Parts: sequence; structure tokens; C-alpha cells
Amino acid sequence: MTFIQGTQPQSSGVKADNWLLDVIKHVNLSALEQQISTRAQSNSVCVLCKGARMLCGKTRCPLMLKVNTFLKSVPLISTEDIDGMSPPSVFIGRIGYPNVYAGPLVPPIHEDTAVYDLPERWFGKSMDEIVGFRSLLVRGKHRVNVHKFNDSGKIMDQTRDLALADASVDIELNLTKKPRSSLYLDDDVQPFGPSAPIRDLHVGNSRYDDKIEKAYYDTDLRATQAVVDLFNRGVMVTKIQKAFSVGAFGVEKNRRLVPTRWSITAVDDILSKNLVTKVKTFPEINEYRVYESVYLDNVFEILMIPAQWSYESMEAWYPGTVWNPAGTNIAVYSDWEGNSGRTTYAAIGGCYYSARLAICEQLQRERRQATAIVLREARPGYIMPVGVWQVRENVRNAMKQKPYLFNSLAQSLQFISGRLEIPLQRWILQSQLLQKALFQRKITDFFAPQP
Repeated sequence: MTFIQGTQPQSSGVKADNWLLDVIKHVNLSALEQQISTRAQSNSVCVLCKGARMLCGKTRCPLMLKVNTFLKSVPLISTEDIDGMSPPSVFIGRIGYPNVYAGPLVPPIHEDTAVYDLPERWFGKSMDEIVGFRSLLVRGKHRVNVHKFNDSGKIMDQTRDLALADASVDIELNLTKKPRSSLYLDDDVQPFGPSAPIRDLHVGNSRYDDKIEKAYYDTDLRATQAVVDLFNRGVMVTKIQKAFSVGAFGVEKNRRLVPTRWSITAVDDILSKNLVTKVKTFPEINEYRVYESVYLDNVFEILMIPAQWSYESMEAWYPGTVWNPAGTNIAVYSDWEGNSGRTTYAAIGGCYYSARLAICEQLQRERRQATAIVLREARPGYIMPVGVWQVRENVRNAMKQKPYLFNSLAQSLQFISGRLEIPLQRWILQSQLLQKALFQRKITDFFAPQP
């Protein structure tokens, strides 16, 4: 059961034990003039901890980080009329599908805001910076049917134009009420800025990305091919995802809006599948490799084995982290595919596809194939989810580094065991591909010359 508290100071809905609103009131009383909601699970330790005792096991309180960011943004978003430069950015919701909320994301800032919604430029930035980017993006909401978005009027047309824009765009966003900020006492909600329904929208002069524009006007080109062509022509994955979400690709009669969350994974999946097809035609690597990257207290060790293409992704979540908030033991999840691929959605979600894309990019550059195994430890310093982009960019960073080379699987696993905190045996018990590599003999072994 959940409870939602909040709104204005004079409201009787504010309970005396709502410690979060007490904190906000103490720091900035005027912040409570804005609509605020807080939510927590009934068994949440947040109520006992109040952001000070770290009872959740994290190294910092994610809720207080959100609160501090919210308080800084209050003076900028305390009106129904938001005027600023969109990165450009849009958001397509998924609640109520096929009737969803769609609209622009607009920070009340007049400067180049491209970095506010461009994860390719976020690697290395602190959690505070990332939350700051996300929290300043005011989300305008306009209800639309995903199949009939072309009949939804000016607001949806301008939202689509924004998604196809090549650079930051000046926008005047008129809302029906002051944007509402939601502060969740929970771990599975990415940082988001305030939102409100749209009354009117005015988008300044914008120029389409010429490559995306060509795909948009080609109404006979299938969406999958459009995504692959744009990627091959150097368009950033994030830009492709935005255009994909507003129904910019595909045969005209089949075009529809795609919720942002789904479009991110769909594009990662389309691109990595295409690359896998090419990778499987290349010769195998000649040595065992280990690539690594550490960012936001996520530790990635990527093992490449000289064998035919297959892939596995494993994630270990420490107690108190995003997907293991109430656990007392480390939780390890995994999913995999053989040389023939997979036909079902990966149990571990979008991270599976984003890591696969980053690995395939590297193998494509080298024109080699391998069996790739991703081992990820999400440690207590990863205090809140920031999106699957973090996995893609972490693995991309690992692929940029010079790999550690080994002559045997045993040597590479011994090296990995010294980098990770979880015992190697736990990883092997979880892994389909490690067990296969360690314990399954190949037919060629029976024809090897006798010593």
C-alpha cells in the first residue's frame, strides 16, 4: 500500500509526520506554494531514517539529493508559463496506453541546453549533475492516442518537430497550472522534473537534422531500416530514439507513437541485432580479453572468449541498491543468448540490449567475433536509477580502453575475481556461458593430438 501526501501549506492533507515536507518548509517555505507530492511504501525505512541515518545501506540519501535539486529549481518553475530552450527533448508516456501523455521537455533556461538530454555526453558527470539536468526539464502533457497522433492538432505536430530538431529550440510552454513536482520515497523511479497539462505551445524556428528528415519523409521505408541507416550514417543513438518515439519512421500507415521507455530499448535492440548479423561473419578473436569500466559505483568487467558469437549479461545488486532495496543479500540476475539469438524479451530489461549494442560496436570496428559476457556489480554508491544509457555508455567506455589479454580462461577469470567483490563461484553458478566454457567439451577436443 502506498500513501501520497502533499500540496499547499493550508491544505489539511499535510500530515504532521510528513517529515519530507517539514524539511522543505524549513529550508524554503515558498517552495510549498507549488504543488508537491511525496510517496512512500508503507514499510519504507525512509520514514525512520529521515535522510540522516543511511538505514537503506546507500552511501548517500537519494531522496535528499532530489529534495536539494528541487529546492534550487523552485524559483525557475513557479509559474504556468515556462520559457526556455529545449535540448531539444520530448517525452512519450506509457501509462494508459494507447491513450498516453506526450509533450515537450523544457528547462527554463536561455542557453544551449543540448547536454540536458544527451546521455552520450554524460559519462563522467556526477550523480548531482545528472539529477540536475533531469529535474530542470519541465514536462508538458498532452493526451493523445498513439495510433491517431497525426490527428491530434498543433501541440502534437510541434512536439514531433521538436523531436526531429538538430539543435536547441526556443519554446514558450503555457500550462493549465503550475508544474507539479513529485518526490518519491522509492528507488525505482528515475529523476524527473515537474509536469502539468499543456494549455498552449509555441515552438521557435528549428531545423531538422537533415539525415533524420530524409527518413521522416520517406514513407515507404520500414522503421527498422530507417534506424539502421541513420546509425550507419553517424546519427547519435539518443537522437534516433527521440525520432522513433514520435512516429517519425516507418511505412506511413503503420506509424505510431512509441513510449519513450520502449523506444530506447527498441532502438538498442534493432541496432545490436543488425550488428550481430555482421559480427557472426567475422573470424574469432585469438585471445581471452577483459575490458573494464567503473562509473557511478557501477563496476563492469566484460569478458571476451575466442569462440562463436554468444552473449550474456549478469547484474549483481547490493542490498539497499535500486533493484534490491529491502534485500539482505546480494541479488544476481542474468540473461543470455546463443549463436542463433533470442526471441523473447530479456528478463533483466533494457540494460541487456544497451550493453549488447556497445559490445557489437567494438567487434564491428575490429571485424571480429567472440563470446561476450558482461559482469556488473551495482554497489551502494549507485543511489538511484538514471537510465539504461548508463549501461551503454559504461560498456562503451570499457570498449575504448586497452583490454587485458590472457592465454586461458582460467587466467582471465582469476583476473576478474580480483576486480569484483562477489566471489567468482557465485558468478559461475549464475552464468550459462561460463559453465559452458568451463565444463562442456568441444568435439574438436576428441581429435586433438595426444601429448
